[in-house]
Amino acid sequence: MSLTVAFLLLAIPAAAEPEATKAMPVPAVQVIPLPHDEASFQHLGRELTRYHFGSSQQRPFCYPMLGPDGRSLTRMGHPRDPITHTHHNSVWISHQNVAGVDFWADRADRGQPIGRIVSQRIERYEDGDRAAWMLGVNAWQDGQGKTLLMERRRIEVDVIGEDDWLMLVDLQFETPGSEPVTLGKTPFGLIGVRMAKTIGVNDGGGRILNSEGQRNEKEVFRKPARWVDYCGPVTEEHRGGITLMDHPSNVGAPAPFHVRNDGWMGACLTLNGELVIEPGKPLRLRYGLWCHAGEPEAAEIESHWKAFADSSLPKMVN
Repeated sequence: MSLTVAFLLLAIPAAAEPEATKAMPVPAVQVIPLPHDEASFQHLGRELTRYHFGSSQQRPFCYPMLGPDGRSLTRMGHPRDPITHTHHNSVWISHQNVAGVDFWADRADRGQPIGRIVSQRIERYEDGDRAAWMLGVNAWQDGQGKTLLMERRRIEVDVIGEDDWLMLVDLQFETPGSEPVTLGKTPFGLIGVRMAKTIGVNDGGGRILNSEGQRNEKEVFRKPARWVDYCGPVTEEHRGGITLMDHPSNVGAPAPFHVRNDGWMGACLTLNGELVIEPGKPLRLRYGLWCHAGEPEAAEIESHWKAFADSSLPKMVN
């Protein structure tokens, strides 16, 4: 090798070592898109709930809502009347009278036309160390496919403990055109929760308790409250339940709660009168569902409601 060639070889800098890829933290709470238009909210790989928004559904809903021992705190349908209560979809959003169209029921038993809540798109999924959330857009359509109402829905799951977590449901409703839309007077809507059979007062010996200290259907039925807790046996050894919370910024808060000893509860938006959504004036609502183990006392539930009530409302745009 000549001196010139050797000199040139020495002058060529050695290839730099590839920089090691820096590992990013893995979020403890994730919302994972799944086939068939579903999304799974998971904590350290364990599912807490799943959002179902496929086009074959009458409306989007969340099922299961997992509690102690991995058992669901909710169920699909009425345990004693599965035929006429197919619309009881675990945790769901709907209303019995939107411009005269029934989005609550699955069949026209009341003589009203039946509507469907159809997912248009999911705009965002976000994971985090303590919480994960997703944002979607739904169209409330009548039987002919005409959109009566546009909805933006944000679902967030916050992990508090092993069998203790919070689901936040933020809703924004707008008219699709230049005409107002009326939500009629009814006890059915806007949020419903069908509890597991073993948690029901009648079938499992469960308990209903509201923020006013009232208990079970006889006292709680259609009474205004900041929250209602429904809990009962989940296994032979463990109890658990869900507290449904109405945010103080909601129209008409504190809402009357429609409850039954057969295992369901819901916060009524228009029990006492209709509500008109004007063009350019969106209706904003927030509900919280604290999923817990045990049978908490009122003071503990109230502390969770206060934290929920003080929480800031998120943006509803992507």
